[in-house]
Amino acid sequence: MAATSLQTQFPLHWLVWHNNFRELDAELEKNVHDIELADPRGRTPLHLAVALGHLESTRVLLRHGANANAENKGYWSVLHEAVCTGDPEIVQLVLQYRDFQRYSKRTFGVPDLLRKLEESPDFYVEMKWEFTSWVPLISRMCPSDTYKVWKRGSSVRIDTTLLGFDNMTWQRGSRSYIFKVAGDNSASIMEVDHDLREVYQEIIRVLPTSAESSVMRPSEEAVAARLTSPACTTYVDTNRISFERSKSGIWGWRSDKMEPINGYDCKVFTANNVELVTKTRTEHLAGKDKQKAKKSISKTPLESFLGTAEEAVSTTSSSSSSLEGLSTVVSYNPGNITPEEYFNSLIDLGDKDIGRPKEQAVKVQKFKASLWLCEGYPLSLQEQVIPIIDLMAQSNAHFAKLRDFITLQLPAGFPIKIEIPLFHVLNARITFGNIQASESEALYVTPVKTEENLTCSIDDECFSAPAGYGRLGGDGHHERLRDEDDQLLQFAIQQSLVDSGTENDQVTFYEALNKGKDLPGLEDEDKMLQRAIAASLQSRTAADGSTEPPPISQRPRMPLPVRLAEDEDLQLVLELSKKEQEEEEQRRKQEEEELQKILELSLMEK
Repeated sequence: MAATSLQTQFPLHWLVWHNNFRELDAELEKNVHDIELADPRGRTPLHLAVALGHLESTRVLLRHGANANAENKGYWSVLHEAVCTGDPEIVQLVLQYRDFQRYSKRTFGVPDLLRKLEESPDFYVEMKWEFTSWVPLISRMCPSDTYKVWKRGSSVRIDTTLLGFDNMTWQRGSRSYIFKVAGDNSASIMEVDHDLREVYQEIIRVLPTSAESSVMRPSEEAVAARLTSPACTTYVDTNRISFERSKSGIWGWRSDKMEPINGYDCKVFTANNVELVTKTRTEHLAGKDKQKAKKSISKTPLESFLGTAEEAVSTTSSSSSSLEGLSTVVSYNPGNITPEEYFNSLIDLGDKDIGRPKEQAVKVQKFKASLWLCEGYPLSLQEQVIPIIDLMAQSNAHFAKLRDFITLQLPAGFPIKIEIPLFHVLNARITFGNIQASESEALYVTPVKTEENLTCSIDDECFSAPAGYGRLGGDGHHERLRDEDDQLLQFAIQQSLVDSGTENDQVTFYEALNKGKDLPGLEDEDKMLQRAIAASLQSRTAADGSTEPPPISQRPRMPLPVRLAEDEDLQLVLELSKKEQEEEEQRRKQEEEELQKILELSLMEK
């Protein structure tokens, strides 16, 4: 394919490739090009500029509104790729615009979601979150919470029971979050603390297009923290997920399984081939940091005890080894790929790629999820539930994960109950119930039942701050309601993993939390949950003699608002489990020895 043809097909990419940033700026001023167009290798112009280490082109694209939150086909974000260049200026620039765009998206997204909700029928529903485990005692300690959701017009209220986590103990509390449209381009968010009798109100407004991103310029420490840490991404691979109807019956007679959930008959399905993929890159690390990130890949005794189902694959770009030790100068095109080769989709580049030679480890964990689907449930997934989940996902990535799952091509019916794996030993079970307060009374709700459907009436008082409560806040972006920084959270969790087949920095939960606590974007509840999971799986001393808490397989998100038992209780259980394993191993060895003696005696008799 001729160069002129490729240049016409990918004009912005072509200018980025040659770092013609002045001409790129002029072209973008015309506002006629798709700035998010992906090239044949799955990169937007911004991804390409960052991968090639072109600071000037990166700055031009970001100034013209290129999406700094975009991911390429390998699920690497623009910030991931910036970190892997090892260039602090590029990292600082991308991080600054990414944070600015995230805040802008949130301020626009909440009012827009509330306006969309106004068009759907009003409802009340309870979402019960339960955490279960097959490990003794952990299941008893696993906390739970029930989200109560009121929706009337464009107003939404969500009640939960989270208060905090202190001294290895979950503190129960009572919180309400109330969302209301406050104007054409604004929304009001109230956080009501019923225990302290306080209301914090935040008015979020759409930022003007002339707003400067410089107000979110990251500190040198934040940039340095990223450049000395592995780049990690975790995602659910949905390409191979299949839904299979669960069966009941024995001895060859099996029928489709049906189970009643909260008075509704549900079809039971299993989601097979749910794969959690974790990728870790370390090519930007140097010396001590790289050695620290490359630990042994052998499975620990505790991991064997926890029965982690996983498949680990480590890969390193072939171009990396060919250049290793030849030069200290960083090359962003180590394979000497020409633009004609890169932009021609018919050419197979093999192991060659642009960017620094990759040093990447990949781990795949396979799970099964379960769903209970009801075709006659009086609630619409698309019109009523998903907008609520979108609303919560603005500042809670656990809801974002739930949305990713329930918006798959599910079989027909409303998913009244969903059970999905979260960690090596924990499952999350989400159950919808008490729809329209039909099962038990609910505050502010009057059920309305007709021959055709079940609806409800919700009082105005539901969406107002209680009288006599203290008032705080106003305009601005409240620290407690800020967006979380997914990548830093992933790093904190990744640092706590001791995974089979994954080259990760192995530190304790508490070291990871201490590293993350001063970095921007880690929400209190995320750090709180990390401590809780660390507490619930406290000590590996019982399994392998070390003092680090055991690993988890996926970043935790949801608040778990109940009291956890002291860590000594769980340590005792793990010690008992270890003792049982040792006794079983001893019995197995004795049986083998006895069998060997019998064989020897039988040979002697012959």
